[in-house]
Amino acid sequence: MNHSATKPGYCRLTTLSKVFSILFFLCITAAFAQGTLHGTVNDAEGKPLQNVEVLNPETGSNTKTDASGAYTIALKSGDNKLVFYKEGYLFLEKVIPGDATFDKVSMEKIIELNEVVVQREKEKRFALNHLRDIEGTAIYAGKKTEVINLDKLTVNKATNNTRQVYGQVVGLTINENSDGGLQLNIGGRGLNPNRSSNFNTRQNGYDISADVLGYPESYYTPPTEALSQIEVIRGAASLQYGTQFGGLVNFKFYDPSAKPIEIISRNTGGSYGLYTNFTSLSGTQGKFSYYTFFNYKQGDGFRPNSEFNSRNYFANLNYKFTQKTSLHFDYTLFDYLAKQPGGLTDAMYNQDMFQSNRSRNWFHVNWNLFALKLKHKFTEDANFSLQLFGLDASRKALGYRATRVSTADVPGTERDLLVGDFVNWGAEARFLQKYTLGKQKSALLVGAKYYHAQNTSEQGPGSSGSEPDFHFAYDEFPNYTSQSDYTYPNQNVSFFGENIFRLSSKFTITPGFRFENIRTEANGYRRRINVDGAGNIILDENVYQDVVKNRNFVLLGVGLSYKPTNSIEWYGNVSQNYRSVTFSDISVVSPAQAIDPNIMDEKGYTSDVGLRGHIDDRFSFDTSIYALFYDKKIGEIQATDPNGGAAVVRYRTNLGTAITYGWEMLADWNISRTYFRDSESFTWNVFVNNALTKSEYTKSDITGVKGKEVEFVPLVNIKSGTTAGYKNFMMSLQFTYLSSQYTDAKNIPTDDTDNSNGTFGQIPAYYVADFSASYTWRRFKLEAGINNFTNNYYFTRRATGYPGPGILPSDPRTFYATLQIKI
Repeated sequence: MNHSATKPGYCRLTTLSKVFSILFFLCITAAFAQGTLHGTVNDAEGKPLQNVEVLNPETGSNTKTDASGAYTIALKSGDNKLVFYKEGYLFLEKVIPGDATFDKVSMEKIIELNEVVVQREKEKRFALNHLRDIEGTAIYAGKKTEVINLDKLTVNKATNNTRQVYGQVVGLTINENSDGGLQLNIGGRGLNPNRSSNFNTRQNGYDISADVLGYPESYYTPPTEALSQIEVIRGAASLQYGTQFGGLVNFKFYDPSAKPIEIISRNTGGSYGLYTNFTSLSGTQGKFSYYTFFNYKQGDGFRPNSEFNSRNYFANLNYKFTQKTSLHFDYTLFDYLAKQPGGLTDAMYNQDMFQSNRSRNWFHVNWNLFALKLKHKFTEDANFSLQLFGLDASRKALGYRATRVSTADVPGTERDLLVGDFVNWGAEARFLQKYTLGKQKSALLVGAKYYHAQNTSEQGPGSSGSEPDFHFAYDEFPNYTSQSDYTYPNQNVSFFGENIFRLSSKFTITPGFRFENIRTEANGYRRRINVDGAGNIILDENVYQDVVKNRNFVLLGVGLSYKPTNSIEWYGNVSQNYRSVTFSDISVVSPAQAIDPNIMDEKGYTSDVGLRGHIDDRFSFDTSIYALFYDKKIGEIQATDPNGGAAVVRYRTNLGTAITYGWEMLADWNISRTYFRDSESFTWNVFVNNALTKSEYTKSDITGVKGKEVEFVPLVNIKSGTTAGYKNFMMSLQFTYLSSQYTDAKNIPTDDTDNSNGTFGQIPAYYVADFSASYTWRRFKLEAGINNFTNNYYFTRRATGYPGPGILPSDPRTFYATLQIKI
């Protein structure tokens, strides 16, 4: 059995060439004769293998074997190093001459290999599965793509530890919550991390946020234990996936097991009463396959009033009618209840970050996702997909909301209740056609998406008790001052297209467009009640709003890719972006907040220029520079209520024109393959993930904003770590450092902020270190670790509303241990 197959030359590195004419000349003048290879793939017994991935990195061509094990793939002149991969079989590379017309290969099955050897095969798969120029009915040529392969990670998966899971994704800032990983809060390149609202978040390719345009916040996050990989796509995501500045985050669940039935059960215990159970069931019977899981979590949190529990169920059912046509159905249920300890002022945090003065605040989320996908392959070069998806969900926030965070809760008084219901559905169709242009294989993608939402939001008095009672108490508190009731009927129709023009086997240009029609509405009212010192009502009126924003526009982008060798790729892209005004931008739900009635959508663009590649299987790197340009950037500042009030409020408006730019670099060195190649039982690698980012408001009509730094942009963002293993034992160590960052556009120093709220000011620099380990024995796997083992006290977020407002401290030192059984 050959365990030392080398890593494929497929792992690509990319950048945008500044001197387009030079690259164009190089690619046009190079002569590349191209042929076609017909081949078959069998197992060791001579039986044909179906669905083997076959890749030719020299030409960028890729395909899969059919039921007879046959495949057809393009060759260039000279030698071609083909790559063959199939789950459960040893990774295979083979050199094929450019004038060959037929070849036959045999793949060896993995049988009873130790964990480290299996891990090495998965590492090779990681290189192969880095997003190729074409994946299914999607185009990624010229884009900055990052893939997290969860099988490679030795981290705290039970609590979705974002700091560890996304450790090798460059430029991310994270809001860390002490809630067992129930919500994902990531931002890229200076974008607000709050509920990942600046990313288009998807699961198996379909939207999962509350409302893609009207309220793009992710209250649901798939459990890491169920994921095979996470795809992060920057730059030209506006063309295929939406208009967001951040790009795309797509969560991909495990495929069904090839066995008739496979059960995996994972139980985790940890600090502060943490307990989780993850149990999955999957299998394949003929043309039918399935993958399903149930995930339960509970914990007390490290602060008082922080307990939580959640239930997450998922079912994936698949039926393959023929080798060309298949149908896939997904259903997701996510339900959780969390008690919220509230935020802290700077003085409270410095005194004791473990304290809480909120004992009656609760948060409840119920998420129901549905998706049905039809995939059809007309020919080997023509793919079609149609996806229908829908959401029926709600989120309810209940609690005592004093104007000053430092004001203690008053038992027996009314609480504020905010209820949002999200009902939306959509359909997305894609068609991808590969064709020959000259002597090269090019590809055209066209698609359309329809999205409709009918969402509501109601705010009013909650009960005076302390339990999670999410019913309005209008009878008990008819004159409650914060009342509102809105409906948000939104509609979106879009058409998009991209085309890979492969001018040679080394150079591609991929232009694209997206046409958008967006209709955003807000219909409803908020009630204004003022009382005098004796409690008598002196003003009682409903302020009605009927806002309709209808717009049509076209987004354009282009990506370039130049691969001078098999292991090096220069890439670059420029893409327009757009951020629609959201629910919170056009309706008022808090007396402490005011909205600019003339607030407008954000517009801008993103660009990347980079180089990535690898030195065989020892060293890989990805380095790039980028820029994000915003026009009419939306944000909040402290200001006297411009709508006539005398109090200082959070004023939400278009702050001005801003730019964020920086340098990002990820380097991964496999020490074991450099110095210990003969030892299959030993693995050791180290990585450095570094982002240096600058930002500035270049224009603003608001006094004190021009020339200031953009919010949520630390200058230095470093994540570094190492993973080592011997036989069935693996361990990892990761270090994270972020420099200080501002949370407001005026860059108010912490000493100058109103110490009674904690919502504005700096987030100080911090560092944190994590350790994880695992050991596998037959069907059992034991995982354990210490997060923040240096026990640093720090925070990553100043919340302006729920679950604050105020400073939300991050977890101190915590422990966890997981036992996995696979049957």
